[in-house]
Amino acid sequence: MFGLFKKKSERDKLEAQYDALIKKSYELSHSNRAESDKLQAEAQEVLKKLELLED
Repeated sequence: MFGLFKKKSERDKLEAQYDALIKKSYELSHSNRAESDKLQAEAQEVLKKLELLED
């Protein structure tokens, strides 16, 4: 209840974005491989940003 109005950190936002991209990429891998590869590349870029935040 107390975390209801808590703002997400940049790390939390990037992790959520990464998870969404990976999930969508997996779903598309069964039907549209090219689009799946694009989403996978975007997810890798988000992962690089996450790694930079850790440093």
